[in-house]
Amino acid sequence: MGSQRDDSIEEQILKLKKERNAVILVHNYQRDEVQDIADFTGDSLELSQKATGTDADVIVFCGVHFMAETASILSPQKTVLLPEKSAGCPMANMITDEQLRHKKKEIPGATVVTYVNSTAAVKAESDYCCTSSNGVKVVSQIDNDEIIFVPDQYLGDYIARKTGKTMTLWPGYCPTHVRILPEDIIKQKQEYPQAKVVVHPECRPDVITLADEALSTSGIIRYAAREDVQELIVGTEVGILHRLNKENPGKKFIAASKKAICPNMKKITLEKILESLETMTPEVKVPEEIRVRAKAAVERMLAIV
Repeated sequence: MGSQRDDSIEEQILKLKKERNAVILVHNYQRDEVQDIADFTGDSLELSQKATGTDADVIVFCGVHFMAETASILSPQKTVLLPEKSAGCPMANMITDEQLRHKKKEIPGATVVTYVNSTAAVKAESDYCCTSSNGVKVVSQIDNDEIIFVPDQYLGDYIARKTGKTMTLWPGYCPTHVRILPEDIIKQKQEYPQAKVVVHPECRPDVITLADEALSTSGIIRYAAREDVQELIVGTEVGILHRLNKENPGKKFIAASKKAICPNMKKITLEKILESLETMTPEVKVPEEIRVRAKAAVERMLAIV
């Protein structure tokens, strides 16, 4: 690294970022120091949409593999880097495109709604994508009584209860969110009786029942900013607490469970970001035939919301 050696790692990243005309997108669950060097922090779809609006040539996506794929789907002309190749999403890997094709044959005529926490190949087999924040709206607008929802059974159950629709749910789940148990919420409520409770809809139904609201990460951030919220028990991956504390000084945020840590989200470090910008690897590129079909499912969602 030559003359850069005396600079801090953050300074080296910022220099290289400028040279490469790169933008650094960081998910709300990333390490604190990674969030602190972000150009944009947010949830997966929010970040990919931000990327399309920048004139950057390179997107450094600090998240997990499916998120980098979504950025590639929406910005095919840009180079998308995922600083840690092995940062995957167990839930996204719980269904393959082949399994989804088989399920579609079992229920012909069904509309397939796929959570954005999925691979590009699975999105390509879908009619609509949805996020945790717009899933209820997307499903309620679909004029079909037969809906296959993949891969998250708990988000699917939440949407089914909110819309009253009968949906065939794939048995996938987020290993991080299922670590949050009802007794965790009850315990924290006893300790902080004035606190509101907000959880992610990837949580189990018996956890969602105990919450004041079930919201996406961006929804949790907006909720935390409300004037009537001074103490908040937060039922999602603990990485979000860094941003909540930074943006809301004087308020108290309590993790529903300290076990809610996504190991894949913590794989990306400042060192790996620097190396990624130096070597321009690992690159994530979605094959064009899959990209076009996956993009159609995303665009149908965006047309509704």
